[in-house]
Amino acid sequence: MAEDALSNLLKTVRLTGATFFDIEAQDPWAVRSPAPASILPRILPGADHLISYHVVTAGRCFARIVGGQPIVVEAGEVVVFTHSDPHIMSSSPGLRADPPAADLLDIAFAGQMPFHINYVSGGPISAKLVCGYLACDAQPFNPLLEALPPVIKVGEPRNGDAGWLGQFIRFAVAEVAEKRAGGETVLTKLSELMFIDVLRRYIETLPPQNTGWLAGMRDPLVGKALSLIHDQPARNWTIETLAKQSGLSRTILAERFAKLVGIPPVHYLAKWRMQIASELLSGSNANIASIAAKTGYESDAAFSRAFKKMIGVPPSAWRLGVRPEGKAAAAPGE
Repeated sequence: MAEDALSNLLKTVRLTGATFFDIEAQDPWAVRSPAPASILPRILPGADHLISYHVVTAGRCFARIVGGQPIVVEAGEVVVFTHSDPHIMSSSPGLRADPPAADLLDIAFAGQMPFHINYVSGGPISAKLVCGYLACDAQPFNPLLEALPPVIKVGEPRNGDAGWLGQFIRFAVAEVAEKRAGGETVLTKLSELMFIDVLRRYIETLPPQNTGWLAGMRDPLVGKALSLIHDQPARNWTIETLAKQSGLSRTILAERFAKLVGIPPVHYLAKWRMQIASELLSGSNANIASIAAKTGYESDAAFSRAFKKMIGVPPSAWRLGVRPEGKAAAAPGE
């Protein structure tokens, strides 16, 4: 059941991938990430969050957030910058890199993906990478993004990887090399699956004492409650009905859910309904009444009042692209 909550969330926040760069490099080399604002409109217009990833397919390199500590990344490993913070990939720690020129990005987006970047001038290749981006919605409510660290590195470079990550690397290398018809679409879908596998691996490494949405999802009992909410958001859930179907007492569910997820179950339900509503408003022609019904409200008036109170703008304004500045979805009563 816990995996269903994750799948549902990734679908609702419109996770989509796009692979843009195939890099071959010779020491010394350094590449700085483009600004998220220059990438997002070309991946998923209307989305507000960018995730960057770099898969090392040969050799090794270093990854670091600008101003942060370098991380060694070897062949068979992937490093994910979950908030796409400005970062540098380089052959050795401390190498500086200028931001990519605007004309380079224009050429990349205009050409066939993946766009090949060659930092080799006759010497041996020291590293090969497949680098790309994923986009998703962060507003009004994406609990996954709040639960992720800025950088995640996973993989098994020494022992090989027979799992999905190893297969992704092999498929990505083949698609980049062969440049077959439909390759861009294949890489896009592969990158989405790769990211899900990274999340699974990260969840497995969480210490027992961790809190947050991922910790709640991993917990068998709280995870059941989360899955119920995500599977049936329009149902008139109460703490009593959630507790009964989760196999817990009302008091234990309330305490355990709030401790792990950070907010009470009914508040979480209200926020998640607003996320579903915002996606329907942005991505469909559904009228307000049908959206109200799909999110558990008895009337469009009640839905509109709740949406404006929690999000900060009316549903009609959200549909037109108006976004409240610096405000996330609030729980009832906040």
